[in-house]
Amino acid sequence: MRVVFFGTYDTATHPRVLVLAQGLRANGATVLECNAPLGVGTAARVAAVRRPWRAVPLVARIARRWWTLARAARAVRPRRGGTPVDAVVVGYLGLFDVHLARLLFGRTPVVLDHMAGAADTAADRRLGGRLRHRLLAAVDRAALARADVIVVDTDEQRDALPQHVRERAVVCPVGAPDAWFDAGAATPPAPPGPLRVVFFGLYTPLQGAPAIGAAARLLADRPVRFTMIGHGQDEDATRRAADGAAVRWVPWADASELPGLVAGHDVCLGIFGGGAKARRVVPNKVFQGAAAGCAIVTADTAPQRRALGGAALFVPPGDPAALAAALDRLAADRAELDRLRGAARRLAEDDFTAARVALPLWRRLEESRRGAAATPAAGTAGVPR
Repeated sequence: MRVVFFGTYDTATHPRVLVLAQGLRANGATVLECNAPLGVGTAARVAAVRRPWRAVPLVARIARRWWTLARAARAVRPRRGGTPVDAVVVGYLGLFDVHLARLLFGRTPVVLDHMAGAADTAADRRLGGRLRHRLLAAVDRAALARADVIVVDTDEQRDALPQHVRERAVVCPVGAPDAWFDAGAATPPAPPGPLRVVFFGLYTPLQGAPAIGAAARLLADRPVRFTMIGHGQDEDATRRAADGAAVRWVPWADASELPGLVAGHDVCLGIFGGGAKARRVVPNKVFQGAAAGCAIVTADTAPQRRALGGAALFVPPGDPAALAAALDRLAADRAELDRLRGAARRLAEDDFTAARVALPLWRRLEESRRGAAATPAAGTAGVPR
């Protein structure tokens, strides 16, 4: 099977794309890349939605990247008698890229990694306005219409898709790139001391970081030390909530350094937001933290319980007192901390590797390839449209 990963995605900021590529390769696919990273983070995209005049330079940047992608696609598209491309995977945040992929690769099956829609993201970021929501929902519908296969990360995310496209959906958990497992294996146990707790993220409302700040303040006189990595929308509110607590604030860490930095902590925090989206997802940080050998503490939601089971501690969303109590217990009970760390690491090795999480997509694409070989005139037969 020959698969092209296509788009303006950036694996340094959105490792989900890297996990799928590593996973398909581990399952036997030949993976090629047509990638021209946009170089614009989620915050800048959100700013363009909030203030439309800021979208002009963004559109110009997209046009330049698309020109690069169009030229790169010529190198991987099969010439007469050459090896065919069996699928094109459009990386996360590819709601516009999917249209270019369809144009350049014709009837080749196109896969859209659809972890979050534009309208859903705007709602989570508290970008109100009926007209704005309608426009972004139209962007989502147009992108979904172009895809033969839609990859989501939880059953709840699949159920949130429009009913007429759900049969095209494949559920692949987020998982963790190989580097996180390597960091967990390479980091020696730390000597006894205060409980070391880490959070990393973009401080979106979904992540509920102000609850973490408030919990840190409640634990100011306890042997618990926090490292907060990242910056974003709710950072100021989090800093105010944590006033006086033992917190180290790190603006960000390079993607190559982050796994080792996280692995040097005892506990990795998940998300604690109470919104609709927070109740449907399992965030990348719990997969990555588990792979790095940390104990996981996160919000008590159905998809997170299903994914983590007894390998994590769960607290009610948005409840700083409950979060503080859970961390205080781990600080006092090193045996339980060690048990949770071991359970998280074993679960990650069993279920969160790239090969494991990409397996449902590999099976769908293999089914498509065999169907196309059996009925070559059907073009994309085997992939429901």
